[in-house]
Amino acid sequence: MSVIMNQDDILRIAMEQSAADIHCTASDFLCETNRIVPHALGAGARKYLKEPIACHLVSYGNNLVASVKEEFRELVEAYIRRYQYYHCFETPNMHWLDSRLAEKGYGVCFMAEYYLPDLARLRTLPCDYELKILEQPDFARLYLPEWGNALCEDRKELDVLGVGAYENGKLVGLAGCSADCGRMWQIGVDVLPDYRRRGIASALTSRLAVEILERGKVPFYCSAWSNIRSVRNAIKSGFLPAWVELTAKPALLIEEMNAPVEEMNKPAEG
Repeated sequence: MSVIMNQDDILRIAMEQSAADIHCTASDFLCETNRIVPHALGAGARKYLKEPIACHLVSYGNNLVASVKEEFRELVEAYIRRYQYYHCFETPNMHWLDSRLAEKGYGVCFMAEYYLPDLARLRTLPCDYELKILEQPDFARLYLPEWGNALCEDRKELDVLGVGAYENGKLVGLAGCSADCGRMWQIGVDVLPDYRRRGIASALTSRLAVEILERGKVPFYCSAWSNIRSVRNAIKSGFLPAWVELTAKPALLIEEMNAPVEEMNKPAEG
């Protein structure tokens, strides 16, 4: 594997990207005390981050950096003073913040754990299926529900690279990455149900991570902490937890996201 960056480079690039995402400096994540900064999405922020955002909390394991709209500053400041920084990302403490955000028409919306490659462990894992490198033109017919984690139909232009697993010409697993920011590409992976637990996901993820690094970009991987299957895949594929995030957004948006599928798909009247 030809890598033009070391482990320190990878972490530095990730912190610089997070700094662009929440309008702070990369050094803020290395402080021993929590930091609060005015919220703004910079020009280099990850492309899927969208306003409105009340606050965006990020931790790389040293402290908590809070990017906050001014009207929520006093509330968030009280919250991060009240609890240890790592407890701010978990219940029951998070209910304290959520109930007070609700009074302002907002609520805790997104929580996620992000992973970066561990160069000491990352290597292409073996697979019993044929693996093929795929590029943007190859994705045209693959925007289907079964590949919804690997590819994003709403942002097709960002899907830049993939690895497919094939059995006799049939696509049975797919890992894809999106160019969500200038120097980092995010990996998603899907395997057809009948082909799971055969090492396909980790073979695809590890191979794609190596391909991304060889192109001079940093691969990253995101998972809900409760998605054990996804977490296991990240670790097996040579990734380790790097940072966590929590984002508060309008309650109306959260209600829309929680609407039953049949209600969301109901045709507009008139």
